[in-house]
Amino acid sequence: MPVYAYACTACGNAFDKRQSFAEPALTVCETCGGALRKQYGTVGVTFNGTGFYRTDSRAAAQPASSGSSAAKTSSGPQPAVSTSAAASGGAGTVS
Repeated sequence: MPVYAYACTACGNAFDKRQSFAEPALTVCETCGGALRKQYGTVGVTFNGTGFYRTDSRAAAQPASSGSSAAKTSSGPQPAVSTSAAASGGAGTVS
């Protein structure tokens, strides 16, 4: 069963209470009769091992070559561009 932390808004009394999920939350302070609020804190969870980090599912880093992006764009067949101003009326044409 989980342990919930409560604090009174009127007197500041703070305490922990073990309750099941089915039980309703406490609303009245036992000390002064004021309104209670649940206190939320951090949870002590540690994820150890593989599979918990963003980089665990990625392939190993590949070494960067000096012209890798230029080599990728210039490889393969490229259309020939004619820049003859007379033939195209001042604009380049693709043949």
